[in-house]
Amino acid sequence: MRCIKVGSKTFDRLIDRDDHGRVRLQKTVSGIIDKVRTEGDNALIKFTKKFDKIELKKKDLRVSEAEISGAYQDIKPEIVNTLKAVIKNINKFYTKQAPKSWRIKHEPGIELGEKFTPIENVGVYVPSGTVPLVSSVYMTVLPAKLAGVNKVVMVSPPNKYGSIDPHILVVANLLKVDEIYKVGGAQAIAALAFGTKTIPKVKKIVGPGNEYVTEAKRQVFGYCDIDMLAGPSEVLIIANHHANIDYLKKDLMAQAEHHKGLSILVTPSKKVYDVLREDTNVRGYLIKVKNLDEAAKISNMIAPEHLQLMVKSPNRLLKNITNAGAVFLGQYTPVAVGDYIAGPSHVLPTGGTASFYSGLNLRSFIKSSHTISYSKKALCASAGWVKELTELEQLQQHWESIKVRCE
Repeated sequence: MRCIKVGSKTFDRLIDRDDHGRVRLQKTVSGIIDKVRTEGDNALIKFTKKFDKIELKKKDLRVSEAEISGAYQDIKPEIVNTLKAVIKNINKFYTKQAPKSWRIKHEPGIELGEKFTPIENVGVYVPSGTVPLVSSVYMTVLPAKLAGVNKVVMVSPPNKYGSIDPHILVVANLLKVDEIYKVGGAQAIAALAFGTKTIPKVKKIVGPGNEYVTEAKRQVFGYCDIDMLAGPSEVLIIANHHANIDYLKKDLMAQAEHHKGLSILVTPSKKVYDVLREDTNVRGYLIKVKNLDEAAKISNMIAPEHLQLMVKSPNRLLKNITNAGAVFLGQYTPVAVGDYIAGPSHVLPTGGTASFYSGLNLRSFIKSSHTISYSKKALCASAGWVKELTELEQLQQHWESIKVRCE
């Protein structure tokens, strides 16, 4: 591992993990979005041929019921049973997250409250590389469905056979995804944001993707909502002399399996530090600190996506943690368990955005409306305050709307 010191240039780059030099990427993605906005399905077909090397017709963009049914025949039955069990397990976590609408009597004649409503429709992006990322399906779709989203639309790039991996189709079907389309990249994000004749426009887009997908989400934000701008996966481990060295190595190496994955180990232990600094098989950064309090401060500065607390009393250290996408407590809670089965979504803030952003959850698919109710007596009793403030801001008609009710 590479040893670095707090305050060094390398350490400062860990704090500021924003990607620079994105002008060409921004221009490319902007051009793709403009084409989809103006040419719709025709642009999707052209870009699919250009980037995915697959020729599709408009009628082929949407995955058919026959394709979904056939997908069950192409995978092992035991995988279906595993997927059902995992979905049931994750479902238990999200049922605790649903907010409830409320109203209170603030003063005599005044009632205030908050009404929660699920977002009407949502688009889910599922990456597709050399292997099926089935976990990305249930980690995004399940909280949306449990939140009460009326329509979930999924997009995923077609494979070399012009279809979507059967494992992805099966898990989408188990979760009752309403519509599935064979389109990926920035063009898929544009289609969801603005709609085409085939693909419906949605209110929010969620799900991980490559740099083109992420940049497209950034550019369409405001036309619709997005979950976050996620970058390369990352883990920070705080470990002292109580940590099992073999566990540490495996967890750090697991992170390296991700494209551009970032691994950081922060430790006050000389033993841990000496062992890992000599290990050339483990990639990442190693930071020596005085104690666990300093380790927590450094972790909060970095604000990692995944934070593992491999110490004797992780709950005690947790009290000092303010910035992390997800926190994994103890020796037997590796990031992998959160990636696949624990419950909380693995769609988490990266690049330091955990300092102001949360991971995807059921509340990500719910919006709130404030409710306000005044009686005539309560309104007129408060009229003097409004009069003073409207005079200060020179908004006379605002005051008149109060005055006419109290005369």
